[in-house]
Amino acid sequence: MSDKDLQDQQPTPPSGEKLQKVLARIGVGSRRDVEAWIGQGRIKVNGVEATLGLRVDLHDAITVDGKLIKRVEAAEATRRVIMYNKPDGEICTRDDPEGRPTVFDRLPRPKEGRWINIGRLDINTTGLLLFTTDGELANRLMHPSYEMDREYAVRVRGEVDDDMVDRLKAGVVLEDGPAKFTDIQKAPGGEGFNHWYHCVVMEGRNREVRRLWESQGVVVSRLKRVRFGPVFLNSDLPMGRWREMSQGEIDILAAEVGLQPVALPEMKLKAKDKLERLQRKSTRPLGRGERVRTLRPAAEGQAERPARAPREDAAPRKGGRGSTVAERPSEMRKRPSRPEGDKPAGRGRGKPRG
Repeated sequence: MSDKDLQDQQPTPPSGEKLQKVLARIGVGSRRDVEAWIGQGRIKVNGVEATLGLRVDLHDAITVDGKLIKRVEAAEATRRVIMYNKPDGEICTRDDPEGRPTVFDRLPRPKEGRWINIGRLDINTTGLLLFTTDGELANRLMHPSYEMDREYAVRVRGEVDDDMVDRLKAGVVLEDGPAKFTDIQKAPGGEGFNHWYHCVVMEGRNREVRRLWESQGVVVSRLKRVRFGPVFLNSDLPMGRWREMSQGEIDILAAEVGLQPVALPEMKLKAKDKLERLQRKSTRPLGRGERVRTLRPAAEGQAERPARAPREDAAPRKGGRGSTVAERPSEMRKRPSRPEGDKPAGRGRGKPRG
């Protein structure tokens, strides 16, 4: 049999890209969101209800809830990322039936796409949230195979001994499966039965940090995320404010999950001035009328005065005060590209930083 006959018998590779990947890249939602919408019958392609695994190209008409999705090749390469210091009392959803404030209320409106939150924090958890217009970046940062570590400052009420810390690091079984901290370090602050710790998890499961501590019979009274992968939250970003990442910072973050750099979109002078004004405003602390305050019942009917959280910038970090994104060692950053879906090699993460 000739080579030509063998080539004719080989199956033709599928054309286009998977629907969930396309919609994630243009910022409609994360891959998980899109897959859920497909299962709910909310997405149609060329008037026909979409199915998982369906591939599309630029000639296909895609609608979500009956609304046509505009697709421009240049817009599909847009990658912006912002950091947000979430206050207590905000929820990680776009619309809340109860009318509570959401993490999207203060964010600037992107010209193309929309903000996708990278992970979530519950209503009583504060600290670092990341948002991007690039759904593929969001998907990789949240996917367990990329092992993005998340560090929290947590105040617990109760006795904590070495055996408890060892159990939490070895792993305990929660209602949704085994979980553990990859590292726990005692932090300054707290008094009496209140103690501060910095702990690291490699997943983003619902209320995982609280449930791990509570499995040992102690109560979490304060919880704040201070790091996501190479991105730190420091005192330069007040609570309730946001900051857009620079090109260099975004490139470091994208390299962590094997993505090539994408240039930030060029902005007209008027739009740039407006963004800079919003940026300056976002660096000021919240005013008295802006603050979000929620009343929560204290455990066992006892009122508790919140202790001051430990300073996140107490120890100097490489890269200077102005940068909140830390570069990994060169052998970690310069990794060969992987086929989509492959699990990256271990990178020795899990230690609290700073």
